[in-house]
Amino acid sequence: MQPAKKSEIKIDTIISDTRIDRFISSHFPDLSRSSIQKLIQKGLVTVNGKPVKPSYHPVPGDHIEITIPEKPPSELTPENIPLKILYEDPHLIVVDKPASMVVHPGAGVKEGTLVNALLAHCDKLSSIGSPTRPGIVHRLDKNTSGVIVVAKDDATHLALQEQFANKAVQRFYQALVWGKVEPSEGILDTFINRSKSDRKKFVVAQQGKPAVTRYQVLQQFSFLTLVKVQLFTGRTHQIRVHFKHFHHPVFGDPEYSGRKKQLNRLSSLSERKIALYWLNLIQRQALHAYYLGFIHPALGRWMEFESPLPEDFANLLVEIQKYEESL
Repeated sequence: MQPAKKSEIKIDTIISDTRIDRFISSHFPDLSRSSIQKLIQKGLVTVNGKPVKPSYHPVPGDHIEITIPEKPPSELTPENIPLKILYEDPHLIVVDKPASMVVHPGAGVKEGTLVNALLAHCDKLSSIGSPTRPGIVHRLDKNTSGVIVVAKDDATHLALQEQFANKAVQRFYQALVWGKVEPSEGILDTFINRSKSDRKKFVVAQQGKPAVTRYQVLQQFSFLTLVKVQLFTGRTHQIRVHFKHFHHPVFGDPEYSGRKKQLNRLSSLSERKIALYWLNLIQRQALHAYYLGFIHPALGRWMEFESPLPEDFANLLVEIQKYEESL
């Protein structure tokens, strides 16, 4: 277990009118603003021996002391799980995550995650955030496949975090959804909040976190639509929640009404039979993160990565095309 670290800053000269959390952030770039605010709230940042609020403005003569508590030993177990690596360097790694793999350990999931696999593959991952999420800058749902970037050091993590917050990262998905989507392109702009009836799910609500999703129809089928989706925010289950709310659940989605509940929408028995056959071809939501683009924090240049549709999704589309051609 690492011992607690203590750092001191003595202000001798006049400084600009700056909040203490921002002031500390300028001196300790490896600490995120949120982590600094948590230290302040816990009384681990003192000015002249007394705790302060994040809104306090330091003045000449102040003596600031910061205590960074010891980190508990990691309970994460490295596991030799094969990874499809799209890119890797000393600062970050880009992986094509398969469906069925959880990104990081959590409630009821301690092993078999992307983090467990990365711990066995990489010498180190960034330490920012929860101890169970080393390196994790963004996430994909368990049964959503596709491209994900993971940070190996804290500076890279913070820089990528900032790009996500500033909407500088480009993320594109392909999704197969129920129904004929009209108009052919649009923006879904709502608030998303945790469901009051099921805390594991999320819903569009009057209040919550802003969520913005852009879509474009790629192909219309008899009762399904293939869409290209761009995320401008990264809320949990965002695409799945948005399309369910707009009455076009993602095909195969077991949590957001994307499976057998939709069969009654179909007009004929033959359509219901073929839809049930297709549902048996994919045991998850037909959602794939196929493109990720960002500025590499260390290299300073734009990088982009693509992932082809995984086998289950690709085979599903082949079967749908065959059906459409037979009509």
